[in-house]
Amino acid sequence: MDISSLAEFASAAGGFQPVERIEGALDAGVVVLCDHASNALPPAYGDLGLPPGAFERHIAYDIGAAWLARRLAKLLNAPAALSTFSRLLIDPNRGADDPTLVMGLSDGAIVPGNARLEPAEVARRLDLYWRPYREACEKIVDAMSATGREPAILSIHSFTPYWRGRPRPWKIGVLWDKDPRLPAPLLAALATEDDLQPADHLVGDNEPYDGALAGDTIDDVATSRGLANALIEVRQDLIATQENAEAWAAWLARIVAPILDLPHMHERIDFGSRAFGKAHLP
Repeated sequence: MDISSLAEFASAAGGFQPVERIEGALDAGVVVLCDHASNALPPAYGDLGLPPGAFERHIAYDIGAAWLARRLAKLLNAPAALSTFSRLLIDPNRGADDPTLVMGLSDGAIVPGNARLEPAEVARRLDLYWRPYREACEKIVDAMSATGREPAILSIHSFTPYWRGRPRPWKIGVLWDKDPRLPAPLLAALATEDDLQPADHLVGDNEPYDGALAGDTIDDVATSRGLANALIEVRQDLIATQENAEAWAAWLARIVAPILDLPHMHERIDFGSRAFGKAHLP
């Protein structure tokens, strides 16, 4: 679907805007992204056949992540982009050809509205929701790069305290691919924090997930461009209220700010990717 103007897009999407954009200084040196910020659905999709409680679970969004991302962006005076649609509609942090892009079954919950989808419907969701979010992220990065100071990318997520009945010990995890510029000093700084001791138990290095995922937002917006980046995962029970999430944002801002001044943080350097096994830049 060719969306040639904002008016046409709004009409096609039923007035639903798929991106929340937060203004910040284009020379701030960092942009904050939040892929799973919302549990909302466009009105045309109703509830996808799910009970209301499903939208309070992690299958719908990353609990607390939006509060943390908004406050972190403000404290860093950084631009930010947050998705406004639930990952149950379409996952903005998956590649367009990823088999988990639209889930019919998510952590044991059957999603009736995603059952037996025609390719045309997947393409529609890509055009109306997934692609505008990605494009908004890219436009922010392009505008920041035009200042002459390449931005680092911080992506904010949250994870469940338990997975398949097993507790997850980490309070925070830093996910990354092959570029160590941001994650290495971030992990080192986190390891010195009193509230994260013992750090080898409470700070996850590529935990609870691996940061090398072909086609995800970081890969598309940062890794492929040679931009410094890190994906931060915070355990959901620690940021389940706005007060706690914003406290974590203040704490992270204190840690991240001096790291952003390190050498080579604002250059394009191609480290390649473990997801592809090859370099990205020509």
